Parts: sequence; C-alpha cells; structure tokens
Amino acid sequence: MTKEEQELREAITRLDKKEFGLYFYTVDSHGNALAAIANIYEHVKTLNGLGYNAVVLHDKTEYVGVADWMGQEYADLPHMSLESQQLRIGGSDFIIIPEVFAKMMDQVKNLPAKKIVMVQAYDYILELIDVGITWAHFGVKDAICTTEKGSQYVKSLFPSTNTEIIPVAIPEFFKGSDKPRIPEVAIMARDQQVAAKIIKSFYLQYPMYKWVGIPEVRGLSREQAAERIGKSCLAVWVDDISGFGTFPLECMEAGTPVIGKIPNLVPEWMEKTNEDGSKVIINNGVWTSDLLNIPELIAKYLQAWLEDNEPQEIIDEMKASTGQYTSEKRDTAIETVYAKFVNNRKEELGEIADQFAEAEAKEVEKQAALQNEEK
Repeated sequence: MTKEEQELREAITRLDKKEFGLYFYTVDSHGNALAAIANIYEHVKTLNGLGYNAVVLHDKTEYVGVADWMGQEYADLPHMSLESQQLRIGGSDFIIIPEVFAKMMDQVKNLPAKKIVMVQAYDYILELIDVGITWAHFGVKDAICTTEKGSQYVKSLFPSTNTEIIPVAIPEFFKGSDKPRIPEVAIMARDQQVAAKIIKSFYLQYPMYKWVGIPEVRGLSREQAAERIGKSCLAVWVDDISGFGTFPLECMEAGTPVIGKIPNLVPEWMEKTNEDGSKVIINNGVWTSDLLNIPELIAKYLQAWLEDNEPQEIIDEMKASTGQYTSEKRDTAIETVYAKFVNNRKEELGEIADQFAEAEAKEVEKQAALQNEEK
C-alpha cells in the first residue's frame, strides 16, 4: 500500500468514527446581532450535539463573539482562530465558508479538506469573485442553501454545484406578549440609513403620530428583539437582498403585523402558486415595492389599529404562515445533510484510494514482467 493510499484509508476511518473537524468560517460581529451568523452557530451547536467536532473558525485570537446577543451557551461552543496557527486540516475535514468570502475560498483551495459554501444572502455570491471565476476554481462542489429559490439561483450561476437545503428556524421565544400591545413600531433594515429615513419621513409627514415610538431592533440581543417585537403593535422590514427574511417571520410568530418592502428575491413564505400556475404575493403582511410608500402605510395601519379595525385577511394569512420554520425541522435537515456530506466524502476518498491501489498493482505487474524478461 502506498503512502497516499494509506493516508486516504485512514481519512475514511476518521470519517467513520467522527474523528474529523467541521470548521465553520465566520467573521466577528463585534457583539452585533446578525441572523446569518446566528444560523451558523445553530449548525455548530446541533452538530456537536450529534457527536461531530464542529468548530467556529475566525480570523483573530481576540474575538468578541456572540455571548451578548446569543447567550453563553453559544459562546461556549468550540472556537478556533486562524491567527493562533493551531488549525490542522486533513482530507477527512470540512471547511464551510459563507458565500461572500471568495478570498477565503481562494486561500484554502489547496488544502486537502472538503470545501462547502453556505449561501444565506444570494446577493453576496458574486460580490468578491472575479469575472469568469466559478466556485469550481476553488475546489468547491457543494453548497448549503436555506431555500429552494436560493438553490435554484446557485445552480443558475454554477450548474455543476450540488446544493442541499437546510431551512432556517425561528426560535420559540419569538411569541406574542400576554399584555396589550403598545403604540410602537419595531423597525429592521439592513441599511441603517434607510431605517433613519423612514423614521424621519414618517414623523415629518404625520406629526399627529409623534407620540408613537419607532425603535430599531438592530443591535438588540435575540431575546431583547423578541420582547420588543412581541409588545409592538406593528413592525417594518426593509432588506432588498434578503435570501430568506428572518425578521418578518419572527414578527409573525409573535403575532405582530409587518409592513415591508418586497425583496429582489421574493421569499418562499411571501408567495404562492395560483391555479393557473402563476406566482402571487400572499397577504400575510403589508407588502410594497415602493420604499417611499412605507410612511403612509405605517400611518394607515396605525389608524386601523387604534380603531380596532386591523385587516382580518392579513391577520389570518399571518397566522397561517407561522409554525413552518421550527428548530426540529432544521435540526433534522442538519443531521441528514451533513451525514450525506460525510458519506459522499467517504466514497470520494475511497475512489481515489482505489485508483492508487490500482496504479500500484499495475506497477507491481510491470516490475514482475520486467523481472521475468530478464530471467
């Protein structure tokens, strides 16, 4: 057995025994709550519970982490920094890289580990990748997506990429308050300046509602955000490049109506297929394509709420949209998908090892034939 074949067989054994690493690369949010990072931590937490060695991989040794906004349970998950130079990557290991970090993909392309891209924001896929370059240039053949739409978009860009879907889950602590709602509009926008403009425009156009608070949810811990949403009478959401839309679903779970700008990629929970096969927007929120129209929509909904005359269709559709994205569904998908990655990797390494064995056997036959000729 050649050295190369032996190393491959040993890697397969490590895969069988779960003696390998799943390294999830992420950036330091510096204490800011980010849904994409939260989802990565959920994967790491679930995989460790399943007996895998899943690790959060970050650049600097000094890492603020997620304790302030996700809790100590998540902060205590295994972490490793590239700066510490303790990372040892082998053929049985996996590196999971968010879609935006093309530079990171390039840096690890020659490592023997399996590379997987995690796609949560479709608009970031091409942000830092050069023209004409595909994920295949980085040795990436697999991707994890959160929705079917995201999967289809990835395949439209990189047809040879295998995609697996692991849905996002909405934590159970997003629920309605047992107290009456207060005249407050929770707002979340990817661009903080957009949120500020909406707030300023609303107060200028509708000064009669100056007593209504419009606090930003950005920067709050997940529990604080849940509490804020749960007691608010209304929420506003603007995220043009969202690939899923966690915030509005959190609001629906809390029973809080949402006014939002329809993203460029319409989320699966926001549309349905009619009998004629066409896609239509579901009335599970007040959706608009006009950002400048949001202050007026806020004013109209506030008036309806104050008069106890909220649109029943929206309330009913909102309730119908809840309960779909549970931690049980996500964790089941995590268990299934990562087991599939491991099995596929075993087969892949097995095929390469067999090729080495076949080449070695041919060489032995060749040498034997030469010896016979000499005799």
